[in-house]
Amino acid sequence: MTIPRFVARPDWYTSANPETLAATGTPLRWGVVATGNIATTVTGDLALLEDAVLQAVSSRREAGAAAFAEKFGFATHYFDGGHDGPGAPGHLQLVQDPDVDVVYIATPHAQHYDIARAALEHGKHVLCEKSLTITAAEARSLVELARSRQLFLMEAVWARFVPGFQRALEIVAAGEIGEVKWVRADLGFPAPVDDTARIWAPSAGGGALLDITVYPLLWAWATLGKPAAVSATGELTALGVDAQNSLSLGYHNGAQAQLMSYLGAHGPRVATVAGTKGFVETVGSVNNPKALRISVGWGSERTETFEHPGRGYTYQLREVTRCIQAGLTESATMPLADSVAVMELFDEARRQLGVSYPNDARTDL
Repeated sequence: MTIPRFVARPDWYTSANPETLAATGTPLRWGVVATGNIATTVTGDLALLEDAVLQAVSSRREAGAAAFAEKFGFATHYFDGGHDGPGAPGHLQLVQDPDVDVVYIATPHAQHYDIARAALEHGKHVLCEKSLTITAAEARSLVELARSRQLFLMEAVWARFVPGFQRALEIVAAGEIGEVKWVRADLGFPAPVDDTARIWAPSAGGGALLDITVYPLLWAWATLGKPAAVSATGELTALGVDAQNSLSLGYHNGAQAQLMSYLGAHGPRVATVAGTKGFVETVGSVNNPKALRISVGWGSERTETFEHPGRGYTYQLREVTRCIQAGLTESATMPLADSVAVMELFDEARRQLGVSYPNDARTDL
């Protein structure tokens, strides 16, 4: 029996603990848009790469941009207004900087499309936080633009690259647990309710679906492929974003997946991939499992553990760096077709949930 693998292993990823920090080519000069929590975490790992140059950072406010630049050693910082006068967005100044090669976008979801488009139009390669956009139409537009300009574009689904996830796919593809019949995965946390916070605001693309569902979905996508059917239920806030959602996925071969994402509860944050011979289960959060529990039959069980440099984002950053250095315009491990297909699935899930965003009404695509 041939067990398909729906997420590719990165070309450079040749051992159980691949070296991600050593230079693989000409250094790349990075620009980072935004200075929030995820930007801080990812930039900390970016600074570990030998061929990464921290060139520029932008923020809405001068104090935030300056502090971030000083903390990590960026050569330049931009802010709204800034050198280009009143009304000039900091991110637009950054993407116009001739000394920036690649832009990492870490703003709220609703801003991704406009900033990524501006970066591509100014000849910059782009790594954009998930979700890539708010809608599938926005995602298709960015992909078309990137391909027309022969520029690299990738959605920052770092979980595709971490050792625990890649090892789980090796086990499944080797047939050790047999034919995959069902997948169950959950992820979430109790987020303080604050209507002004990004994670709850409709104007920012708030809610569990666009913020964290990509991670439980990844385990089904990687082991069963694109589903034939999706059914979505959930709980909406007074502002109309999903505080939690449950996705049921169906496949032509009869396999099923049950996925839960939530912003108001504690949960096990576990992924289980069950097959005809056994199962693989994550230990630690599903987006970066620190161990795997593998059970074959009823009497054989083992645990494999994983370590990595930094916070785990170096694998994703190495992939972006290697691809750009090699002249590639997308990653085989995080292909643009997958980003568009996932956004199409999210569009349908939002339709069923009754979640809409201001970006849905845009007419400029």
